[in-house]
Amino acid sequence: MNNFVICINNDSNPASLILGKVYRTLPDAEAEAHNMLRVVDEEKSEPDGYLYPASLFAPIELPEAAERALMAAED
Repeated sequence: MNNFVICINNDSNPASLILGKVYRTLPDAEAEAHNMLRVVDEEKSEPDGYLYPASLFAPIELPEAAERALMAAED
């Protein structure tokens, strides 16, 4: 379904990212080429997400039911 990551470091963005929280990523090949991720963060004012260094996150696999629940919570 979708890609999800967990925040493992929010030192540079404590207002926008919550340590230990799961975030949805959006596809962005250009950002990934620069070791960045496009993430839908706490602000949610930008539907296209914001760019953050990939090093702030760890990729995770979620059960399908959890992915659906997280997607529904964003709407």
